[in-house]
Amino acid sequence: MDAGEIAGLIAAGAFLMLVLVLAVPILKLGRTVDATTNAINDLVDRTGPLLSNVNVTVENVNTALGQVQVSLDGVNVQLAKVDTMTEHAQNITANVANLVTVVSAAAANPLVKVASFGYGLRKATAARRHAEDEREVRAAVKQRRKAAR
Repeated sequence: MDAGEIAGLIAAGAFLMLVLVLAVPILKLGRTVDATTNAINDLVDRTGPLLSNVNVTVENVNTALGQVQVSLDGVNVQLAKVDTMTEHAQNITANVANLVTVVSAAAANPLVKVASFGYGLRKATAARRHAEDEREVRAAVKQRRKAAR
């Protein structure tokens, strides 16, 4: 064996050692990839029914939202009717207020005249009594003066 063959054997042995050293991590990496593949497959198997349940839930929510929309439409119809009734009640209230104003104006003027007449009558009656009382007092004073003379 010459030096070239020995060098070739050493190189072949070194390459074999390199392949053996690199084979261990590559085998471990293969196991890791297999484990990851199994985990992903399990996840897919478990996620399928979960997504089906989510779809059913979304459909139920959509149905409930449709029912709520129908209810809101009914409420809006009723509110429109209530608005109409409120508008009519407001018109009636305004008409009653106008009627009260007219009646008050019509009744107030004669009442003021009657109250003024009553006040004037009381004042005149009181003045007449006062005048009669004053005449009686003057007549009494005159008689005393005549009697005293």
